[in-house]
Amino acid sequence: MSLKSYLGVEQSRRWAAEIARIARTHAAVRSGAVEVFVLPSLPAFPGVRDALVRTKVRVGAQDLHTDDRGAHTGAVSGADLHEIGCRLVEIGHAERRTVFGEGPDVARAKMRAAVRNQLTPVLCIGEPERSDPAAAASRCLEQVRSILAGVGEMTELLVAYEPEWAIGRPTPAPPAYVREVAAFLRAGITRTGGGTRLIYGGSAQRGTLTELSGAVDGLFLGRFAHDPASFAGILDEAAALS
Repeated sequence: MSLKSYLGVEQSRRWAAEIARIARTHAAVRSGAVEVFVLPSLPAFPGVRDALVRTKVRVGAQDLHTDDRGAHTGAVSGADLHEIGCRLVEIGHAERRTVFGEGPDVARAKMRAAVRNQLTPVLCIGEPERSDPAAAASRCLEQVRSILAGVGEMTELLVAYEPEWAIGRPTPAPPAYVREVAAFLRAGITRTGGGTRLIYGGSAQRGTLTELSGAVDGLFLGRFAHDPASFAGILDEAAALS
């Protein structure tokens, strides 16, 4: 789950406390059958991390800088993220590409920073407009290959397929479309070292996982997880499918 900048610091802490309560009592989370991670805003990170202590929910960050140290005013060091308990980091989100102008070279440098600081990358890919699923997958695979080129081995990689045209919409991309793109992605993503899991984002919500019928390994939730009750329902859905 990514909170983006929707929730304030105290809101994020209260939300995380509710998520912690759910995680501590949900059998599938406690057993490890369903895994959960949260990416709060950086100012909210300490409160969210502390609220989720003694749960199996992992906490990460939404961004990091390409360099660990130096004259980088306002930058977020991957070394510092690891030191404060961050275990995952989001890289290459559509908003970083379109709003901040970050291309594949920047994303690749951030991937290297994540790997050397033992942070699991959550690599976001997606096509800007709806097209033929094969063409969409080809574009996404080009993103993956470009960003992973020369990065080296990593223990774990999460690839979040988020069609840009579905982000922020009332409903996700059509299930048949996502299933077809996901099949191409699974066949085309090859790398050495560790496991790679494919998750779907882009207005993912309750019912999405069931509709995708095992085409993906999980969801990258956004605003539809801001309601803890909705999140609990999605957990139940994931548990039933696990």
